[in-house]
Amino acid sequence: MAKRVLIVEDDAVSRRLLHKLLEQWKYDVIELEDGAEALKILRSKDAPKLAIVDWMLPGLNGPDVVRQLRSFQAASYTYVLLLTSKSEKSDILQGLDSGADDYLTKPFDAQELRARLRVGERIVDLHERLTDALSASEFRASHDGLTGLYNRSMILNLLDREAARCERAATPLGVILADIDRFKAINDSHGHAAGDQVLLEVAGRMQSSLRSYDFLGRYGGEEFLIVAPDCSSEAIQEVAERVRQSVAKSPISVAGANLTVTISLGASLAPGSENLRALLKRTDLALYAAKRQGRNRSTFMPVPHDAHPAVTEPAHVPYQPFAM
Repeated sequence: MAKRVLIVEDDAVSRRLLHKLLEQWKYDVIELEDGAEALKILRSKDAPKLAIVDWMLPGLNGPDVVRQLRSFQAASYTYVLLLTSKSEKSDILQGLDSGADDYLTKPFDAQELRARLRVGERIVDLHERLTDALSASEFRASHDGLTGLYNRSMILNLLDREAARCERAATPLGVILADIDRFKAINDSHGHAAGDQVLLEVAGRMQSSLRSYDFLGRYGGEEFLIVAPDCSSEAIQEVAERVRQSVAKSPISVAGANLTVTISLGASLAPGSENLRALLKRTDLALYAAKRQGRNRSTFMPVPHDAHPAVTEPAHVPYQPFAM
């Protein structure tokens, strides 16, 4: 695919010469005469990666175009070559200081221009590869390598953030812990590769059943944590039950076998400025109660009336079906 080059040149003769050369070198060419219009193009989402910008332009001069482009900090990088008849050292330094990558004086040598554009292509390619590597590194730091969900550290960070936000807004925050029932038996009977497939499928079903503003993370092993902002006690139970049903609705096909997989869930709410450790402990106890009551169910533990009680026995609140 041919690389696109933006020419910003108000002189018609120079612009035609540049256009002809670039087409010969198999570039896709965009022409503009005005600096302000060029800046709009260069700031756009689909901006050309290479630009040849004349110094003297109507609207904005070349150095000002580059300076404002660099201050914009676009996601993608454009290699900018300043083209001008100015040849004093102070002019060259001024052009480069504006953020231009290179500088070519008129009249220019065609082969020199071509060589500098090739340098620009290498710089743009390197920038894109470094950006992709950084994005991948950031993703790996915050997401689970198997399921692609948030990892334990990130989901706890999100819980902390949402708890602070909900406290400021005086809105409730729901939390759910989910655990795959008898997961060890799946690993023992079908192997760890099958267990990984089950984890992937369960994670996908859970994610698809949540609201767009809920957060789901792999809390550890076969356990998942859901952070559900703006949830009443009824709403968090509805979310938990919907997630449970999404997993239990149909068998999971693994290595030629159809496995019936279920999850147990414990849910609770954060009352104001409650310590998150206490919230997680209460949610974990609700999960334990769901397991003890037979698995494949969701259990809700209400907020204690006492602000600092000794958390003991969870109260099971039966799920009430709701219209979808």
